[in-house]
Amino acid sequence: MHPPASHRMAYEAFVQALQPLSLAPLWTEYHRLLTPAPQGKARPHLWRYAELRPQLLRAGELVSTREAERRVLMLLNPGLEGQIAITPTLFAGMQLLLPGEVARVHRHSPAALRIIVEGKGAYTTVDGQRCFMEPGDLILTPAWSWHDHGNPGNEPVIWLDGLDLPLIQTLNVVFTEHPTQAQQQARLPDDLSLRLYQQPGLRPPAPDTGPASPLLSYKWQRTAAALAALPAEAASPYDDLLLEYTNPHTGGPVLPTMGCTAQLLRPGVQTQAHRHASSSVYLVVQGRGYSVIDGRRYDWEAGDVFVIPSWAYHEHANASPHEAAALISFTDAPLIRSLGLYREEAHPGGHQPLA
Repeated sequence: MHPPASHRMAYEAFVQALQPLSLAPLWTEYHRLLTPAPQGKARPHLWRYAELRPQLLRAGELVSTREAERRVLMLLNPGLEGQIAITPTLFAGMQLLLPGEVARVHRHSPAALRIIVEGKGAYTTVDGQRCFMEPGDLILTPAWSWHDHGNPGNEPVIWLDGLDLPLIQTLNVVFTEHPTQAQQQARLPDDLSLRLYQQPGLRPPAPDTGPASPLLSYKWQRTAAALAALPAEAASPYDDLLLEYTNPHTGGPVLPTMGCTAQLLRPGVQTQAHRHASSSVYLVVQGRGYSVIDGRRYDWEAGDVFVIPSWAYHEHANASPHEAAALISFTDAPLIRSLGLYREEAHPGGHQPLA
C-alpha cells in the first residue's frame, strides 16, 4: 500500500530541508555502505614490462631528474579513475635513473620501498647510509627518512616504487621537506644495516628508530637462497614456497603500513585459489607463468607487474616444467591486521572457472 501523496510531499520536503544543514538520512544509503562483502572499485590489472620499459627510457630522453624530482611512470589502477593509486591504499610506479644522474634528497611522511628490476651500480642513501642496488633487491625508505638516489655506474637502473601514499593522503597527514642541497652526505658505512644483520639469529641491540625495520636492504641473492632451501613440506597450497620479509627486532612487517613477501613457484606448480581482505602488488623477478584473478587469466614474465585488489580470488601457476618462477609483492596487510580487520578464505572449488 503506497503512502498518500501528502505524506510523500512532506517526506520530500523534509529531505530537501536537510541539505542546507549538511545533513542526510542514513536509511537511503545504508545497504550501499554496509555491504555483505567488500565492493571496491580497484580492478585486477597487469602492466607488461616489454611495453613499460620503452616508455620509461623515452622519458629518460625527454625529462631530466632535475625537472622531474623523480622520473617515475605511475601504475594507475583502471578502476580508480581520477585517483593516483594502484589500490585504495597503495601507490606503485616504475622509476628510471640513468648513468651519472642524481635524484635529489627529500623526505616525506609516506613510507616507501623499492624493488630493483634492472641494472646495478646505483644506490639509495637513507639517513646517511648508502644502500647499493642489484636486481631483485628490496630497499626500504621508512616514513620521514631523508633519501636520495644516485647512479655512478654505466647502465640504466630501473626499480618499482611502492608507497602508502593514498592511505596517507586519505588520513590528511602528508608532509614533505626539501633541503637546499641535491644530495645528503653519506656519514655511515655503505650497506651498514646489511652487515649488522647478516648473521641469522644474531642482531645488535634494538635501535630507537620507531616501528620500521632497521634493516634497510634485503638482498635478492640471500632471499633466493633462502627460498631454494625450503623443503617441499613448507609449501603453502595458495602460494607454494613463500617467505615474508621481516623486521629483525620485532619479527613483524618491514613497515607499519606495508609488508613484503617473496615466493617461489616450483616448475609445474599451480596453486589453489583463495582471497583475503588486503591488496597486493606483485613484481615478477624471474620465470614465466600466469595468475587467475577473479576468473580472468593474466600471463606474466620477468619485469611484469600485476595487482590483486582486496577480496579478489587469485591463484598462481608456473607452466614451465624446468624453471622456477619468483615473485616479490608488497601489501597493505600489516595495516589491515593492525586494525583487526584481516580475513581470508579458500575458493570452494579449489580453482576458479575462467571467465
